[in-house]
Amino acid sequence: MRVLFDCRYVRPERPDGISRYSVGLVTALAALHPVELLVSDRRQLAHLPDVPWHLVTGPTSAAEPLVARQVRRLDPDVVFSPMQTMGSWGRDYALVLTLHDLIYYRNRTPPPEFAAPIRLLWRLYHLAWWPQRVLLDRADAVVTVSETTAGLMARHRLTRRPVTVVPNAPGPAPDLPRAPRTGALVYMGSFMPYKNVATLAAAMPSLPGHELHLMSRISPDERARLTAVAPGGWLVFHGGAGDETYRDVLRGATALVTASRDEGFGIPLVEAMALGTPVVVSDIPVFREVAGDAGAYVDPDDVGGFVRAVEELADPDVWEERSAAARKQADRYSWDASARILLALLERVVRDRRRP
Repeated sequence: MRVLFDCRYVRPERPDGISRYSVGLVTALAALHPVELLVSDRRQLAHLPDVPWHLVTGPTSAAEPLVARQVRRLDPDVVFSPMQTMGSWGRDYALVLTLHDLIYYRNRTPPPEFAAPIRLLWRLYHLAWWPQRVLLDRADAVVTVSETTAGLMARHRLTRRPVTVVPNAPGPAPDLPRAPRTGALVYMGSFMPYKNVATLAAAMPSLPGHELHLMSRISPDERARLTAVAPGGWLVFHGGAGDETYRDVLRGATALVTASRDEGFGIPLVEAMALGTPVVVSDIPVFREVAGDAGAYVDPDDVGGFVRAVEELADPDVWEERSAAARKQADRYSWDASARILLALLERVVRDRRRP
């Protein structure tokens, strides 16, 4: 079975969630079965396993609807894409697409880094369900990252194709012990409106002895806004922390925190739990799925609730109990396990396609 993995969504700089999903999954898959890569930028190869690769046009190119014409020349049996937007017109191979979440149907503000024409198309695309259905039904099977998202897809009847959950997982990290505990509260994620970071900032004046570490890149305007809602609170802006800095802060942190209103999975939760760091998170279904009994859950708009949840961790016995529960919950997620689920799916769609 000749497998091609679409790695064109890997960002050479400042990896995002899709990048981490792609790299983690393809690296584990390559250890189980021969795999070849599709890239659109040679710089992507620095993040990927050392396996055969092929250069094709980028996923935002005007030629994307016809990219299958390039791919079919490589004679694959199956292509896996970590997004749902890969062009499929003219394909003669099995295709598995991925839908990570339905966030932008409820929160239609597009990512700010997109060019204006793409932002406009983004908004129009998410005004109705039918464009998503058209894309997904052109595949042989569909992957998503959580049972929560799979349930939402079924509720909105987004595809007639079988849906398989291939979860996210924490990235590989050195086997390091916990660092001495600090008052750090860690937020990793964007500053899109649905992320609701202002609730976390507003809690900080009531949490003396704690500082909120905001790890991601942030605009000057957003930095000023968050500072204004946390008078007297301690905010630490990392401006885009690297993996090592992020991990080092997490190793000694009191908790990872997020007040997000919507997610497809929540990679930072499993990254923190794998290091034994408790999580204090908004009470939304996907966080209940990912963190299970290890999480402390708060209404996204309840500033006082976040304060109380963090204060509970001041008791060393409570913190140790939550830390142990976090490690146990994180053990449920690994790229190896996810790759095995994906490989079984790829084998099945190829078998079904070959069946008379």
